[in-house]
Amino acid sequence: MLIFQNVPKIPPSNMNPYQKYVEEIAKHLEGGRSLPLGGIPPITKPEIKANAPVALVFAPHPDDECIIGALPLRLLREARMNVKDVAVTQGSNHARQAGRLQELTNACGFIGFSVVTTVTNGLEKINPKTRKDDPARWAAAVKVIEDILLKNKPRVVIFPNAQDSNSTHMGTHYLVMDALSQMPAPFKCYVVETEFWGANAKPNLMVELSSHDLGDLLAALSFHVEEVKRNPYHLRLPAWMQDNVRRGAELVGGQGGAAPEFPFATLYRMSIWKNGKLEEAYTGGKIMTAQQAIGSIFDVID
Repeated sequence: MLIFQNVPKIPPSNMNPYQKYVEEIAKHLEGGRSLPLGGIPPITKPEIKANAPVALVFAPHPDDECIIGALPLRLLREARMNVKDVAVTQGSNHARQAGRLQELTNACGFIGFSVVTTVTNGLEKINPKTRKDDPARWAAAVKVIEDILLKNKPRVVIFPNAQDSNSTHMGTHYLVMDALSQMPAPFKCYVVETEFWGANAKPNLMVELSSHDLGDLLAALSFHVEEVKRNPYHLRLPAWMQDNVRRGAELVGGQGGAAPEFPFATLYRMSIWKNGKLEEAYTGGKIMTAQQAIGSIFDVID
């Protein structure tokens, strides 16, 4: 084993302009720690008609609705869809489940989503192991999601991709897919698979989020107070969205293509659920800038 001792440090060069760039990023991250968590004054929210199309976000945990919320927020604000967050679980810590639901209610109330609960304290053991080893528990959970789908008749359903690494995220994927397979034959909707812990294998949609909308989304995420106290991941979300632009340029835009100039985006995989199975929504990939009407890609199913 090599041990290096008394290795002199290389002093920063005043001639390197990237030193200041990196230092400013670090300063902004540290400064963000002093920003308030929740308790932020209400913002203006759009009026949603009673008969507006419904978009259901199936969130594995409270806070996922904000983390992957670029598309849902734009559907709410631009397409005037009725965005509802389904709290699939309320976390595995029983002592925190009521508190997490309250934080979720506060976050969604701030950003403009409504909240749909599953069962008291949320579903539990939503993971691939339960699906395999406990079919009775799994079937009961699928029925809960099926009933939510039947009641809300969503135009869009949003949930994690099958390889989203976290076991509850992967479990939520299969839970919603199994519920979709139980729906009546005429049922159809758009399916949007999200990513966070594990990337979509083949994303086909990159959605830009403006700096203004991202600021509101971070504020909503901060309402999950106890979660971001232990790990201020809300402050790192902009960096994740910046990296999504890098990835999306190649994976959605095509290899060798020019990267978009916008700073923030989230990647998704979009399909259509029709005739009891997933079908391609379109050929190739789509990059939706903040200037493009997000609702335009959800108008070909009829």
